Amino acid sequence: LKQLVADEAQRDYYAPGGLEGKLILDPMMGGGTTLHEAIRLGANVLGADLDPIPVLQARASLSTIKLMDLEQAYRRFFRTLQTELADYFTTSCPICQRETAVRFTLHALRRHCDCGPALFVDSLVLRQETDGTTIRLCPACHAVLTGDEPCVCGGQSAKPSLYNKQRKACPDCGQRYKEEVATPFYARYEPLVIVGRCREHGSFFKNLAEADEAVWQAAEEQRPFLFPNRADFNIEPGRKSRQLILRGIDNYLDLFSSRQLIYLRRAIDLLPQFEPLIRLNLGLLVSTSLEFNAMLSGYKGKNKRRAGAIRHVFSHHAYSFPYTAVENNPVYPRKSSGTLQRLFEANVRNGRLWAAAPRERDLNHKKPTFIEIEGEVDAGIEVGDLAQMAGETRCFWLRQGSSTRLDLPDDCVDAIVTDPPYFDSVQYSDLAAFFRVWLRQLLPDAADWDYDIRQSAVDPHKNDRQSRYTEIISGIFAECHRVLKKENGRFVFTFHHWNPKGWAALTIALKRAGFVLVNRYVVLSESPISVHVSNMKALRHDAILVLSPHHSALSPVWERPSTINTDDSRQFTHDCATLLGWLLASDLPDAEISRLWRQGLT
Repeated sequence: LKQLVADEAQRDYYAPGGLEGKLILDPMMGGGTTLHEAIRLGANVLGADLDPIPVLQARASLSTIKLMDLEQAYRRFFRTLQTELADYFTTSCPICQRETAVRFTLHALRRHCDCGPALFVDSLVLRQETDGTTIRLCPACHAVLTGDEPCVCGGQSAKPSLYNKQRKACPDCGQRYKEEVATPFYARYEPLVIVGRCREHGSFFKNLAEADEAVWQAAEEQRPFLFPNRADFNIEPGRKSRQLILRGIDNYLDLFSSRQLIYLRRAIDLLPQFEPLIRLNLGLLVSTSLEFNAMLSGYKGKNKRRAGAIRHVFSHHAYSFPYTAVENNPVYPRKSSGTLQRLFEANVRNGRLWAAAPRERDLNHKKPTFIEIEGEVDAGIEVGDLAQMAGETRCFWLRQGSSTRLDLPDDCVDAIVTDPPYFDSVQYSDLAAFFRVWLRQLLPDAADWDYDIRQSAVDPHKNDRQSRYTEIISGIFAECHRVLKKENGRFVFTFHHWNPKGWAALTIALKRAGFVLVNRYVVLSESPISVHVSNMKALRHDAILVLSPHHSALSPVWERPSTINTDDSRQFTHDCATLLGWLLASDLPDAEISRLWRQGLT
């Protein structure tokens, strides 16, 4: 974005502003990065997305709102929730019996063989203390033990045996353990250990007492009345959600414990009392909390460096199924992992403070330092049409819907900076359904929740076809060409892919729209230790493609690479971007473009 600044003296990364009077469009805005960075530089911004979630996120985070008003509303919301949920998240200290709040409850996965049920956890060790002692579970009676102390049960108990997840087959009958797929997912887990904190005795791990069992049962009795219309939460089988279907999970309600559903029910009922922008921020906060408040959340707190840490649902950008499930307390009073208190502090309050005075990492020192960019603000004023932006700066216009047709005049946008879907590589829309069904309940009037998913370039519920991707992305690129200023407008986005079909579809769509490549850069995309690329044949580089809406005398002449290096991520991305430039300047038909990509990437 800084390279779009007209005044060369203002292009320095740490110089404030520079895009005042410019209009920047992101037609596939996703997380809204382009809008935030451009509005910081003084531009007016336009954002569009088919999915309602990006639109709501952008509206909440770009809108100018007093932090004090947001904090006061949050405190009222949190205190009411805490009061109404207290009875469901109360336990007692195992030493002094003083009442205290549950921090979270650890559950074990139940499986069975011909001998009967058995329970499984990720590890029988719950905590490694700094002094070297461990807190662990007895595999026979499930008692919480400290250090090397023997269990009073002597290894004899009527309870189901408790195993580490490595155990696959029954030691008695030899049969492999099977999951209880006919049982609702939340009911496949049994509560095992309560984790809490006593003011006098500190943190504790304890087995459920009779009173704790009664609280659990009281929540179970509420479950049928919380969300009686189960059809609102049916799971549509997509490329990621199919993982749920295969495990006998056909409804999102079944991914939550009864206490978690009570929390959601109360939150939904409380939100209408707040004015729209406050309600939007609080609704998104509750939605965010679901990654740490579902029975898909795992426990990673046994390590002394990660005491009490919760593994959130999509830590691997896919559904994963823990053996030790964590039932968190969202209204725990301390800023603990995945609680509303922690998430509000980290995501909302800190985000607002940064937006009011953005800082950037300064790389000109031996040690990393941060400097505040004078005069920049990451917030603006929402408008409903282009005319309201005239003579203004830091205005934003948001639109939910397909970008194959934008309500904009010809030649009005200075630059388009976006991140298009990578053919068939990412299924965010399918995973986002986990949040979408709840946001529809939390914010029913805030978006069009009945949008036509078939307008998506990558339909999450069907096998992706090259023709579909090419057709829709061609329509979006054609609309981008129409609204982009022809004299000096630029279309900039990132792309990488191993699949020749992806590159062919992209090339054909850009060629149909009339774009030519004027520059390309290769940059690191993922850290080598990222879970998305580690030990996988995954590309670690992105091509930043800079395109113009027309040929000119200054357009570069791209030479077709003799080969495409498939052994090195950086060179591969460089070669592909170069071939793209050559193909866009050629007169080759679609079929020949596809053939050359197949030939080059084989």
